[in-house]
Amino acid sequence: MRTRVYKDSKIYMYIAMRRAFSVFQIELHQPNIETVIDRFISDPKYYVTKEDIKHEIMSNHFMTNKVIDALSAEGLITIEKVGREYHIRITKKGVLHLREFDKFYKEIYKEQLKMHYAYRKCGWLDL
Repeated sequence: MRTRVYKDSKIYMYIAMRRAFSVFQIELHQPNIETVIDRFISDPKYYVTKEDIKHEIMSNHFMTNKVIDALSAEGLITIEKVGREYHIRITKKGVLHLREFDKFYKEIYKEQLKMHYAYRKCGWLDL
C-alpha cells in the first residue's frame, strides 16, 4: 500500500514558480538569462492564472492562495486581477531565485516531485 506523503507549502511554491516560468518556453539554466529574461518579463502576454497554479499544485483554493500570497510577499511573483481572473507573473527576482535554487529544490523534494507527477507529464522535471 502506498502512503500519502505530506507536501508543505514550500514544495508547492517551487512548483508554482516553475509553472509561472514555463510560459516563457526558454531554458532556465541558459547563459546570461539575466539579460534574456527582461524582454519576457516586460511582455504582458506571459502569465499564468490562479487556476493554472491550482491545477499544477493539485491542491485546494486555500493552499493555492497561501502559495501565491507567500510568493508575492517575497517579490518572486506579481498578481494582477483582470476581470474575473488573476494573472500571475514571475518576476526577475523570482527567475534568478529559481535558477539559483532549482537543483537544490529538485534534490530535497525528489521523492515528493516523483509522486506529484507520477500520473501526468511535466516538461521541466528530469528526475
